[in-house]
Amino acid sequence: MYIDTHCHLSREDYDDIDKVIEENKEAGVDKIVVSGCSRESIEEVISLKDKYDMVYVTIGYHPDNADIATKDDLDYLKSLLSEKKIIGIGEIGLDYYYTKENRDKQIWLFESQLKIAESFNLPVVIHSRDATMDTINILKKYKVKGIIHCFSGSLETANIYIKMGFLLGIGGVVTFKNSKLKDVVKEIPLSSIVLETDSPYLTPVPYRGKVNSSKYLEYTAKFISMIKNISVLELAEITSKNASSLFDFNR
Repeated sequence: MYIDTHCHLSREDYDDIDKVIEENKEAGVDKIVVSGCSRESIEEVISLKDKYDMVYVTIGYHPDNADIATKDDLDYLKSLLSEKKIIGIGEIGLDYYYTKENRDKQIWLFESQLKIAESFNLPVVIHSRDATMDTINILKKYKVKGIIHCFSGSLETANIYIKMGFLLGIGGVVTFKNSKLKDVVKEIPLSSIVLETDSPYLTPVPYRGKVNSSKYLEYTAKFISMIKNISVLELAEITSKNASSLFDFNR
């Protein structure tokens, strides 16, 4: 029924991953796309995709890795991309929230991975925080498609990304009381929306404050369906179709 297009699943955050997977299935989640975004987490998600049928993965280096990532890390990334169930590169991008001092390193890492995605014809999952214009201008240089993960920008920014052919990942933030994202979601087409949790973070209302999981995706879906005045079943069908049009789940 549902596809969680972006989550994190590690033994550091969950005591019993078998239980998490079972709860996801019971909540109507068919597939989850788990992000490995550091050298260590990439190795862990590779093992998860091989163990659980519902787990697919994207791999790449988050901008937090900009100061330590090397060409060897990029070669390691490329060496894995022919494996089954690796369906995209991400999350990659730019994050100026804590610092812009390493901006050049972040851009090098981002562009290096966009080149890899272009070469392997794989979609990308984009992280962009306080770096909207740099992200947009860089993406325009490459022939890639993908998801703007955890989108929380303005309607103007949403429309720019949509015009560029990107899907917007909408998660639990849309349910938060003071979030303006609901106003943006109301105006953008359903054909440009995919669901995500970013678990274990950003748990939707009414479970905000608890550790997030794909099992809570239904609460985000119900909230968006009310905004769009459609049934939650229709929303699940459309967003899953959008995800399946981007990701090759038959890899």
